[in-house]
Amino acid sequence: MGLRGWIRRLVARSRPRPVGEWFHVAFDDERVSIRAEPPGRDPWAQEFSWSTVERICFKAEDFFVSDGIYVFTSQRPESYVIPTEAEGGAELWVEIIRRGLFDPQLAIEAMRSPGGLFVWPPDGGAGRANV
Repeated sequence: MGLRGWIRRLVARSRPRPVGEWFHVAFDDERVSIRAEPPGRDPWAQEFSWSTVERICFKAEDFFVSDGIYVFTSQRPESYVIPTEAEGGAELWVEIIRRGLFDPQLAIEAMRSPGGLFVWPPDGGAGRANV
């Protein structure tokens, strides 16, 4: 193998894999399942029941970073974080809105925003906090 082949392999290894190739989310009527196989790290899986959801935050990012869905439940103090670019991420976001777990108008504002944190239900305010 020549220098060109070596350079191609080096570039291929240094290029990050798209999130949708290693982060997966699925749901049914009862629960949401999250599975990840991050490059260079151990795979993991988590799940939560729809009935335990207490709050949803949408973190809008710039063009180069995946927006994030933060799901807070009664199961634990920390949130479950799901990138919108995950396999099934966009479908999950639609389902969250369909279930009334996030305000549709605020969702439109969040998805159009170049950045910021959008929270539902809001804590006595407009439902938006800049990050």
